[in-house]
Order: sequence, then structure tokens, then C-alpha cells
Amino acid sequence: MSPIEQLISNFQELVAQVPGIVQPFIVMLAGAIPFVDGEGAAIIGIAGGLHPIVAGVAAAAGNFLCVLLVVAVTSRARTTIVDRRRSPVGVSGGAGARSSALGETYQETAATKPESKGRRRFNRWLVRFGVPGASILGPLAIPTQITSAILVGGGTPRRWVLLWQAISIVIWTTIGTVVAWAALTFVIEVS
Repeated sequence: MSPIEQLISNFQELVAQVPGIVQPFIVMLAGAIPFVDGEGAAIIGIAGGLHPIVAGVAAAAGNFLCVLLVVAVTSRARTTIVDRRRSPVGVSGGAGARSSALGETYQETAATKPESKGRRRFNRWLVRFGVPGASILGPLAIPTQITSAILVGGGTPRRWVLLWQAISIVIWTTIGTVVAWAALTFVIEVS
């Protein structure tokens, strides 16, 4: 038995100790983890011995439920911030203004940190391909949860983000599921 087959066999034995009804829920939880997303969770489920369709559906569901939560929280935060900016502020000088001991006012400036390589790549895709393209290509640069937060935080309507994130999750989870199934089938047939 090759080392890869031994590793897969050991992993499947470990997974077999978990009741069968709970296994898809574990895959769902894995799909909710950023950087694992649906495609990684589907691979974990298939390697663990789940049927590819069950693994893929559970992984995609977990990933989408997490994206749904992120969109809801980010949307609420954005609404709160936008509403607060629109309301009048009691201090002269506007929001963020502070008075010094001499009575002068100055604006607080947020410290800006450089954007990550993934964020720069995502922003280029957003400008070039819009929300659909950024949603579908986004997982190549950053997790779907972060992509969703960026889009909603930037003012894209929640429904539009959820629609395109769902499409993206289905595409990428299907690709991950098919690749994992084909690789596992190949490893089993070769040995």
C-alpha cells in the first residue's frame, strides 16, 4: 500500500468512528471556514469516505450559510455607519473632529496600511468584471466570506452579492468535488 493510500485509509477509519448522520454536518462546518470554503470541505468529505454528492452539497451549504451570515452582519454594520454619517454631530467641525487645548480643530486620520496582494487582485477583478466576475474569480485570491464582506461593505446590494456568491460557491465546490472524486478514483484504480 502506497503512503497516499495509507493516509487516505487512516483518515477514512478516523471518520468512520463518527456516526454517519453527523459526517455531513462536519463537512458543512469545514465549508464555513475561510480559506477551506466549499471546495476544500468537499475534498475533506470525499477523502473521508462520504459520497461525492453528499460531500459537495454539505460543503456548499456550509460555505453559503457562512457567507449569508457575513453578508447580514456586514450589511447591518454598513447601514449603521452610513446612518451615523448622515446624522448631525454635536461637536463643531464634523465627524471625527477633535479640539486641541488652543481651541483649534483637526481631523482624525485613519492609519492606512498597504493592501494585500490578494485584495489588490480582487479589486482589479471587481473593476474589470463587476460583481459577477469578482464573485466567481474571487476565490482564486481570497475566501468567499471576505469577498462578500468587501462587496457589501462597498455598497453592493445584499441580494446581488448573495446571488453571485451562491453561483460561485456552486461552481467552485463542484470543481473541487469532481477533482477530489477523480483523484481518489485514480489512486484506488492505480493500486
